[in-house]
Amino acid sequence: MSINIKEYRKTTGLSQTQFADHFGIPVSTLRKWEQGEAKPAPYIIKMISMLLPVSKDITREIVTQNGTAYYYEESSGTLYDSVGNSIQIKCDIESVKPKNLPLYVSDLFESFYEIKEKFEQDCSWDKDEDIIWS
Repeated sequence: MSINIKEYRKTTGLSQTQFADHFGIPVSTLRKWEQGEAKPAPYIIKMISMLLPVSKDITREIVTQNGTAYYYEESSGTLYDSVGNSIQIKCDIESVKPKNLPLYVSDLFESFYEIKEKFEQDCSWDKDEDIIWS
């Protein structure tokens, strides 16, 4: 089981610290799992695997020049980043030039992250302030 956790983390491209932070796992616990000193409960592996784009349905890995990996699941038309964020697209990416596709996908996710951050900020302000938008 320790190998599975390490394999899952490696598919994300995240360091141990980043992976542990993302899933709320103490880094020391993750290290023990990866080194085989301890074993995570089977439900933990299942939960992590469900949140990561590690699936037999994923037909294509898209890697940018800086090494960031994205995944394309053709059957659903869904793109995933390495931590499980997903964006469903309607266009056929098979005909996109291979050198351009990583750039387009990276730009798409960068825009997604910006919008997501703005949304979270608006929700936070709404909680703290008496704002009514019209």
